[in-house]
Amino acid sequence: MMLRLQPPPLLWLFGAGRAALRAATRGRGGLGVRSVSDGPVKLTATPSKSLADEPLDIQAEGLGAEQAVTLRAQVVTDQGQLFASCGQYRADGAGRLVVSQSPSLGGDYEGVAPMGLLWTLSPAPMEQPYLKLSQAHLTGSPMYIDLCVHSGHSGKTTIPGQPLAKQRIERWYSKPGLRRIRLREGNIRGSIFIPPGDGPFPGLIDLFGDEGGLIEFRACLLASRGFATLALPYFGFEDLPMTMTDLHLEYFEEAVNYLKKHPKVKGPGIGVIGSSKGGDLALSMITFLPQVVASVCISGCHANTITDLHYKDMRLPSLSYNVDRIIVSDSGILDMSKTLENPSTNKGSIIPLEKAEGHILFVVGEDDKIWDSKFFASEAIKRLKKNGKDNYKLLSYPGTGHCIDPPCSPFRPAKIDRLFGLPVLLGGEAIKHCYAQQDAWEKIQEFLRLHLG
Repeated sequence: MMLRLQPPPLLWLFGAGRAALRAATRGRGGLGVRSVSDGPVKLTATPSKSLADEPLDIQAEGLGAEQAVTLRAQVVTDQGQLFASCGQYRADGAGRLVVSQSPSLGGDYEGVAPMGLLWTLSPAPMEQPYLKLSQAHLTGSPMYIDLCVHSGHSGKTTIPGQPLAKQRIERWYSKPGLRRIRLREGNIRGSIFIPPGDGPFPGLIDLFGDEGGLIEFRACLLASRGFATLALPYFGFEDLPMTMTDLHLEYFEEAVNYLKKHPKVKGPGIGVIGSSKGGDLALSMITFLPQVVASVCISGCHANTITDLHYKDMRLPSLSYNVDRIIVSDSGILDMSKTLENPSTNKGSIIPLEKAEGHILFVVGEDDKIWDSKFFASEAIKRLKKNGKDNYKLLSYPGTGHCIDPPCSPFRPAKIDRLFGLPVLLGGEAIKHCYAQQDAWEKIQEFLRLHLG
């Protein structure tokens, strides 16, 4: 069992000095403070201002030789929600700590994880569990993250030791000069993000799953990386249907045509990136809409899901769910991974991907607990191969769950389901999942740049 070391509450509350702290921790075995620096401690995170998908270099200097410390991160979102994380470390013999080289010995993660503090940010104990860390205002203001190094080892629910040094960093979703334009054009709704500069830029449509509403953070980051990106809701926003009823591909086609004609978008084709339900929509778009030349399907299905899809005189029925297959854990979290009907039992729902002339990138987590996205991708690839197609690429990540987001996004073990109002298991292991997000983000951009010119 790992000791959780913190100064006695009375010493903490009444501001005990360094000598009292040393006395309080003496004799606690190898986990106590072996040496405490008498000089100033310096904590640096570089760059101090960065895009939210960029890595950080976190270091501390001026510590005692082999001193036990806890690094903490805290975020208060612009909605007033508190997120926090911590990692327990030991300085080297020179009193220096380099997070990219030193293993965390406990806290919210273990092992060498340069971005572990950001990857494991989760709702503080007083907040509703399973919240997603998000920023409401993506342009014009950053997300502030406060870092602090404390003496001794402590956890998220224990009183931290003496604060030794602090630093505030800024994480931005938008580059200077990026423009966000709210869109009400014909039937389509959403936001278009235009990169800074003269352009024209590769055009991209961004889709999410059954959360509904307008989700903009990925589109904003993609625009910061040079893509003119349309965040496109398809229900639960403004005058769109409040629930996901039958979908019509003409709505998505209208969005593609709008983007193609935009003066800041270069052609000849448009790309689409979709997660979960948005993933099968991305596959349908590249199959039936020749203007779409590149499609990224993240944690998606090769068949139509949730609701029927119509296009002209074509109809793709949806796969059904069997709620009797829901598994409820002892902690009350729902495991939905076995509830979706196997596409082989409803072949009419399978998207005829062999008709797609553009290029497809499948991104899957091998521990996806929403559905078996790895199996769905392999079935899609079998279909493509059978029809003589080689216009695809697969990124498959062990230890990775369903929500594969940009690398700024902390790991979430579960989310609150929109329909059930209960936590639903997403799958994955925190550090493996976040390394996968980092790798996939770079390769998704490479894929889109290659096929969108």
